[in-house]
Amino acid sequence: MDDPTSPQPSAGAAPSGIPRAAAGDDSGDLRDHVRLASVPGIGPRLRRLLLERFGSPTAILAARPLELQGVGRISRKLAREIGQLANDVDVDRLLESCRERGVRIIAETSPDYPRLLSRIADPPGLLFVRGGFVPCDALAVAIVGSRHATDYGLRVAGQLAGGLARAGYTVVSGLARGIDAAAHRGALAAGGRTIAVLGSGVLNVYPPEHDGLADEVVSHGALVSEQPPFAEPFAAAFPQRNRIVSGLTLGTVVVQASDRSGALITARLAGEQGREVFAVPGPIDCRMSRGCHELIRDGVALVGGVDDILTGLGPLFETATSADGTAVETPAELVLDERERAVLAAIAPAGVRGSDPPLVDDVVDATGLQASQVLATIGVLEMRRLVRRLPGNRVARS
Repeated sequence: MDDPTSPQPSAGAAPSGIPRAAAGDDSGDLRDHVRLASVPGIGPRLRRLLLERFGSPTAILAARPLELQGVGRISRKLAREIGQLANDVDVDRLLESCRERGVRIIAETSPDYPRLLSRIADPPGLLFVRGGFVPCDALAVAIVGSRHATDYGLRVAGQLAGGLARAGYTVVSGLARGIDAAAHRGALAAGGRTIAVLGSGVLNVYPPEHDGLADEVVSHGALVSEQPPFAEPFAAAFPQRNRIVSGLTLGTVVVQASDRSGALITARLAGEQGREVFAVPGPIDCRMSRGCHELIRDGVALVGGVDDILTGLGPLFETATSADGTAVETPAELVLDERERAVLAAIAPAGVRGSDPPLVDDVVDATGLQASQVLATIGVLEMRRLVRRLPGNRVARS
């Protein structure tokens, strides 16, 4: 997840993947989303302020310069140029190019926009996507780390990704060399889903040697970027994309990171977004362990295996759907066996369905299991903090 060091545009360069023309059609909500996203100087936070003030991209682009100057940090020069810069984009050419190459454009206002991502302070206005999102992607964990990973780090990243995939989680990372690539490959090898968030365009994969891996990701998940499809990688895009990696997930696991690693940016953003953060310890004499050890020293949960991640993930923001179509309220439900699921389904949360929490005997009747089996299963569910016993031999969802 570190920023690339290969030749690339300078840190201040703007994305160069949007085709330009003398004028463009300014009709249509999606077209105006694309136009607004193409204006240099309007990042996610400023875009959010503009939308709060004007309500839509169409209204922003129609606003007078004096009106625009009253918003956030918009300079007089930018206020004068917004309309002109937006109309320089050949939107029809871009949309046709996306259609031909299987790239979806998902605006923040679309029902297909990832719900978890929409909850962060500065969600991208547009996502360019190869592949697609499915409901179970709401149950996702990020695995990030150094490009210069050791054999230990690569092995652990692959093992954790595979374990999470087998438990029903989608694995999210940044397709970078090292830990990111190992995480994607580990999820794929386990037959799971994985999502790669790029700092370049989704039709201009960076690093280029991961083009084949990118195709595998598309077949079992999605490539995602807020940059236009053919955009070249530029330095500022990589820290910016890290907020998407953490924003798409319930938690972020840092496997290996130096004390200046870009993975630490992702961990910090995850904490700011209210998501869980985990770190894998390593040898004390390894430079790639320093960042993880700092995180652990500062109170981040230590990971010794997949179970530590599953246990440490907090409750979901809202009920999600697992890969097998089961409604899930907490991540721990993903690792339940058939008997545990049956018992949990028979235990309604207190106050739900207009009745008191059920008696243990009611759960026995509902499941058709023996009383000893139900009691043993309730004990397991208690340890997983999914249910709690109540006075009067009753039991309720936690």
